[in-house]
Amino acid sequence: MKHNRHILIILLLSTVIWGQMNPVTVSASVSEAARAGEVVHVELTAKMEHEWHIYALHDAGEGPIATVITINGDYVSRQGKIDEPEPIEKYDEGFDTITRYHEGTTRYTIPVQLDGNIDPGNISLTATILYQVCNASLCYPPKEVTMEIPVVIEAGEPRKDHIQFIAATITDASGNIDLEAAISQGFWPFIILAFSMGFLALLTPCVFPMIPITVSYFTHQGELENQSPVKQASVYGIGIIGTFTILGLLLAITLGASGANQLAANPWVNLFIGALFTYFALSLFGMYEIQLPSSLRQLVQKQEGRGGYMGTLFMAVTFTLTSFTCTVQFVGLLLVAASQGQWFWPALGMIIFSAAFALPFFFLALFPQYLARMPKSGGWLNSVKVVMGFLELAAAFKFYSNTDLVWNWQFFTHTSVLAVWTILMFFTGLYLMGKIQLPHDTKLEILSVPRMLLSIFFLTFALYLSSGLFGRPIHGLIYSYLPPKLSEEVGKISEVNGGEEFQWYTELDDAFVEANTVGKNIFLDFTGYTCTNCRWMESNIFTKVEVKERFKGFVLVRLYTDGGNNYREKQQYEIDRFGTAALPYYVILSPEDDVLGKFPGMTRNLDEFLKFLDKGITE
Repeated sequence: MKHNRHILIILLLSTVIWGQMNPVTVSASVSEAARAGEVVHVELTAKMEHEWHIYALHDAGEGPIATVITINGDYVSRQGKIDEPEPIEKYDEGFDTITRYHEGTTRYTIPVQLDGNIDPGNISLTATILYQVCNASLCYPPKEVTMEIPVVIEAGEPRKDHIQFIAATITDASGNIDLEAAISQGFWPFIILAFSMGFLALLTPCVFPMIPITVSYFTHQGELENQSPVKQASVYGIGIIGTFTILGLLLAITLGASGANQLAANPWVNLFIGALFTYFALSLFGMYEIQLPSSLRQLVQKQEGRGGYMGTLFMAVTFTLTSFTCTVQFVGLLLVAASQGQWFWPALGMIIFSAAFALPFFFLALFPQYLARMPKSGGWLNSVKVVMGFLELAAAFKFYSNTDLVWNWQFFTHTSVLAVWTILMFFTGLYLMGKIQLPHDTKLEILSVPRMLLSIFFLTFALYLSSGLFGRPIHGLIYSYLPPKLSEEVGKISEVNGGEEFQWYTELDDAFVEANTVGKNIFLDFTGYTCTNCRWMESNIFTKVEVKERFKGFVLVRLYTDGGNNYREKQQYEIDRFGTAALPYYVILSPEDDVLGKFPGMTRNLDEFLKFLDKGITE
């Protein structure tokens, strides 16, 4: 069928049928007069004959030609975001893919800002629409239609309520971001959006493992002479921004929109980060001092003016790699845009996003350096370093378990990592009580009240973690860092959710068979073995009674995009069909493969998620 359609297109190119049989009628107009410098709204109407359709402006699918509408001419200053009706989304046997199209009568509204130096009178704008029209059996070649649109220009200064584009909706009711709408708002609104998205990303669990390693590393830097705390912290912040932006865009261009996810999920990268955290932790315990090889130390001594910034930049790269384990929706959209050839807006968005992301860590890098220089800081500061060492060692096992999940070792499992964390927290409590003494510690003569309270916290936390070894579920933020507790069979995953067992399909084709059999819609979960935000949703939202009740009304599908069977195809499916590489990402599909709803990743608002599920059930 697919090859037949291509043959038909080629044959039709050499005929005059297209000129004689045009199932699409296009017209355009401007309804009211305007003044120079104002925004006018061009109404373009495409009327299709029965059973014929043209394709959407964006994400039309692989194969068909997306519709393109432009308004140009000597009098046009710029064009805003086109208001397009919601396309129909269905599987097309001819193109063998999901396509998005319009049928019947479709009206587009195109905002256009006029040049400010137009004399009063009559002018014409030029509207051009490029479209491909198809029916169930054939497609005509793409056709371009150009029209002249008369506009009456009045005398007078531009009216204040006519000089701005109508604010396009950047996010829908479920929080899905429309990147093109955000760009159409202009430079400063886009900057504000990117900055706010960066701050919101700080609330995700992905960044927390870097807090102890940042504090401990810069505490050590503060103990060194000839180091400027402000410069070190600045290099760290700028290094995060630079590596996040440059590395993210390069990966998108070379490996596609999922390049950052691929790097973050790479088992060798996770093994390296785990080993790095372990190396730092043992140094903080006093096992050895972190030193460069003698040849490099001599080079550094000759260039003391550089202040040892290479190590700080290395820490910034490590930060970037750990943050890529969760690609929030805004970054996912930027990476998709970069992979499709755009560069200015993705680069700007990545820079501003990462600047907001890095700002708190600038202060986390700055304060420990000043604390380390306080008089008599040696004893208590060494205790801080040891506590940070325990936390870093715990974080290392998070990355070891990521490697285990991808390579399926079954060694760093949910239970074994939880047992290690329990022991580490117990040892931290004992250390703070003075029961454990390490090489650089001074003997603890008196247990201060703050130290006693902190030791009680760690011992209590150890008891809480140990309860998970005896069947008590561990919820909240802690579960986000643990490997998922799953039992797998061919094509399915069995998961115990709040005492109830749920079956998740791991292949979408199997889910469609089940959905058509039982007459239920499909809840599709794009996730990853190494995705911390995914674990957070599973332990904090999926376990709610209201959510579990609604899950019973769906066929559940979980597609892992960073490992397992056909994971690269699942990655590409998310990018091609939904235009994002974000994890987690949730979609509701009908048994006929219509998209009924999309939900962008992690949320702390249960009501929003329930509305999303309810919409999928009612439709």
